[in-house]
Amino acid sequence: MKFRKHLIILLKLLRPLIQKKQYHKALNAFIIWRLKNIPDKAFTLFLCLVVGVLSGVSAALIKNSVHLVEWLLTADIAKDQDSILFFFLPTIGLLLTVLVIKFVIKQSVGHGIPTTLYAISKGKGIIHFKKMFSSIITSAITVGFGGSTGLEGPTVSTTAAIGSNLAQFLRVSHKTRKLLIGCAAAGALSAIFKAPIAAIVFAIEVIMLDLTTASLIPLLIASAGAALTSRWIFGTEVLFHFTVKDPFIITDIPFFILLGGITGLVAVYFTKVFSFSSALFDKLKNVWLKVIIGGVLLGGLIYLLPPLYGEGYETINNLIEGNYAKTLDNSLFIGYRDNILVIMFYLVAVVFLKAFATSLTFGAGGVGGIFAPTLFMGSIIGFVYVTVLNTIGLGTFSVTNYTLVGMAALMAGNLQAPLTAIFLIAEITGGYKLFIPLMIVSSISYLTVRFFVPHSVYTMQLAKQGALITHHKDQAVLTLMQLKNEIENDFIPVDPYADLGDLVKVIAKSKRNVFPVLDDNGYFLGSVQLNDVRLLMFEKDQYHKTLIHELMSAPAEKISILDNMEKVMEKFEASGAWNLPVLDDEKYVGYVSKSKLFSAYRKLLRDFYEED
Repeated sequence: MKFRKHLIILLKLLRPLIQKKQYHKALNAFIIWRLKNIPDKAFTLFLCLVVGVLSGVSAALIKNSVHLVEWLLTADIAKDQDSILFFFLPTIGLLLTVLVIKFVIKQSVGHGIPTTLYAISKGKGIIHFKKMFSSIITSAITVGFGGSTGLEGPTVSTTAAIGSNLAQFLRVSHKTRKLLIGCAAAGALSAIFKAPIAAIVFAIEVIMLDLTTASLIPLLIASAGAALTSRWIFGTEVLFHFTVKDPFIITDIPFFILLGGITGLVAVYFTKVFSFSSALFDKLKNVWLKVIIGGVLLGGLIYLLPPLYGEGYETINNLIEGNYAKTLDNSLFIGYRDNILVIMFYLVAVVFLKAFATSLTFGAGGVGGIFAPTLFMGSIIGFVYVTVLNTIGLGTFSVTNYTLVGMAALMAGNLQAPLTAIFLIAEITGGYKLFIPLMIVSSISYLTVRFFVPHSVYTMQLAKQGALITHHKDQAVLTLMQLKNEIENDFIPVDPYADLGDLVKVIAKSKRNVFPVLDDNGYFLGSVQLNDVRLLMFEKDQYHKTLIHELMSAPAEKISILDNMEKVMEKFEASGAWNLPVLDDEKYVGYVSKSKLFSAYRKLLRDFYEED
């Protein structure tokens, strides 16, 4: 009875807050109190810690959800060799994922890191609240049922949405909102790999945060908070089970250089396959046809090569620990466990078909990331490479070292993030014994990829849309600017068949010196410059003799409403004009002035890149 009485009292106290009007009053009151009593810097640091902790919880939730689904589905398969279930599970998972997206979430989930990058570059850091749980649900189904992707992308997407929505809820500035998204991304990687330094490097290198004291300290707090939360939930358990025992030998440098070149070419192959597959699936407009085609092909690949199922971290651990024969478990080739040559060809086939398996998963509507597939493929490349070296008698090389270095090399190429690759592998090995070979292979792999492919899988679509932020400050600021926000509409249009007298009346009312000439349907025909008619205005006998279309001229350049800001600035530079018309399929929208663009540019540069 006492419990019930206390519960009733508590509900009465909370009732005003539950009501929407009272809720807003309470929130406004808190925000006002916070502004008066807590400095912005201190409050931002506190929010970064909160985001870090929530990132750790989110990472644990996603990981455990996927592992639970995978265990429920495959616990019995492990007892049966050559299980036909491997063929059907991916299709079922992709179908369930699409159904959940279509009828439950009711909005596109997107790919984690590209979605986050787009939110920063074009979405003003605003991410829909559904993203806080949509990736958790859909990635658990996709990967748990065998989708050949990773969980790092969905985790970043989830934590970024948490950071964005927390910022929106507490009505902090656009700059702080962007910072919290970066902290959330760092927190996600820190929690998954228990590698807080590598996570900070990832946020700076991939999420494109500028490295200043104002961003570095919050990143440190969020990353540390996420790592501690992850340790509290998972304990000291780590993804990869190994100990680096063999030292780096300087005579191995030529072999590491060659490994860097090989992984760079494999990264080019992965990017091309991903791009090609995405283009093919984009041409298919029927969602269910995508699921069937992608699911059946993916199921066939997994049936032949079971290591393609899910993330593939178990395979990585088997290779690091020297249990390479286990990679044949549940496959048609299990009878060849003692044949090293068959195992090598099998693993090479796994690497090359993993690119297709991952691409099919995405193309068919699955949700995941490419982080895990990259580590998976890199570990196999490193293992096969060092095994070949040892087999042909070129020396006795450390299998563990080359397997780990291969992971870093392919990550540097696929993600085009060499520093993240170096620090991640160095940190999860518990030391820096492999730092020099990591630097060698990562830099060579990265340079090899950049020679053939200008953008990573994460950024290729954003680059096509002109929505990619880079570390080039000028280009980054132009990407953040949006043309629609800079259009001015106070230019008074005139009719082409009006006369000079009508134009003089318009000039008397206008504050502008440019007058767009439009037809009856709003199509842009040209413009009249005040300087061109200044002397003619004093000849009153010409007022009714001279028509507007006789005075108008074509602008040096015209801007399309679809142009990105970089292209807009190029047109201003080429024309030398101070004002240019903006058209939507030749219909007049407004004008953009160079002076306003410059002011907006300076403001963004100050807001995002100057220290507080």
